[in-house]
Amino acid sequence: MKAKGSRLFDADGNEFVDYWCTHFALILGHTHSKVVRAIEQQLEKGYHFGVPYEQEIKLAELITKTVPSACMVSLTNSGTEANMYAVRLARTYTKREKIGKFEGCWHGGYDSLHVAVKQPLDKAQSGGLTSDYARHTVVLPYNDLEATRRRIRDEKLACVLIEPMLGAGGMVPCERNFLEGLREVCDESGTLLVFDEVVTGFRLGLGGAQQYYGVLPDLTVLGKILGGGLPIGAIAGREDVMEHLDSKKYEGEELSYVGGTGIGNTLSVTAGYATIEELKRTNPYSNLDRLGQRVREGLREAFERSGINAQITGLGSTFGCHFTKGPVRNIRDVERGDASLTQRFHGTLLQNGIFTLTPHLIHGCISTAHNSQDIERLIAVAGKFRSKS
Repeated sequence: MKAKGSRLFDADGNEFVDYWCTHFALILGHTHSKVVRAIEQQLEKGYHFGVPYEQEIKLAELITKTVPSACMVSLTNSGTEANMYAVRLARTYTKREKIGKFEGCWHGGYDSLHVAVKQPLDKAQSGGLTSDYARHTVVLPYNDLEATRRRIRDEKLACVLIEPMLGAGGMVPCERNFLEGLREVCDESGTLLVFDEVVTGFRLGLGGAQQYYGVLPDLTVLGKILGGGLPIGAIAGREDVMEHLDSKKYEGEELSYVGGTGIGNTLSVTAGYATIEELKRTNPYSNLDRLGQRVREGLREAFERSGINAQITGLGSTFGCHFTKGPVRNIRDVERGDASLTQRFHGTLLQNGIFTLTPHLIHGCISTAHNSQDIERLIAVAGKFRSKS
């Protein structure tokens, strides 16, 4: 297998227009020349040191300059790790045990957050979980402010984690008044608000979803684009909260431990820094958003002409395709979609050289390597698709 730009080539040499982009991490497309060159140059200097170094500090400074709520930064190996450590940090700071997370939000494989990701929402989402793995996790309804307000007020939560747009849940955005109201109720209850921007970070603009919505969290979790496609994660946020990660300032129960052998890997840091610098230099977001808008409008119109019930979701350079009649506001709406039709459409896309995931939930994104011809090709295939074979 190999990849270049907007194209993915399988083991048999078949070519696909790639709308998966390595789990949405490659906003510049595959093997971008400047990212590859930066990695090659770093390889000659060393690929892991195990101590802080200049490029790691430069990446952290870049985050604080681009992510509105980021005053301090701590790197991790992945988004899963960053969410895990963010929960521990919130509990350390607030002295509370319970946490809140929303239905349909995917925050990685950490036990306490691997809850209510998909149907059945009230059942274990994986094997190997202990009987009390979710004892301190309060599940909240996405895009339902009043119900969320009641649940948060009834509980003393250390933090509430939310994806401002469901990623693995099908690119379903938060409604602006919901996110604004969530910020208010967290302030009222002394609960830290944590944005999981592993998908939306550096994709909905350099400042991510918090810049797009104008709502600032207390902590932000980052990943994917931050590593330029290589493994990375980060926690960023308020200084008074983040400083509890500092072993020179705190100890014992006042210190929230974060660490790992691979943290700050030079190749991931270098690839991420090169990616964000290129995004700063070229500012591709207006074009990415234009292509994203064209995908969403084109798919919607194509299915309408064919008499297929479909809801198209997403923001910026992302899109989700849901074969259902009613509006899609949360994971319950998503999972009412026609699974058989989704699988057939996924197969049709593959047969026409277009790669998206997953077969049961089609959602994708656009990179700077995609062009208008790629977009029109996707729309044209959708236009020929029929609900019955």
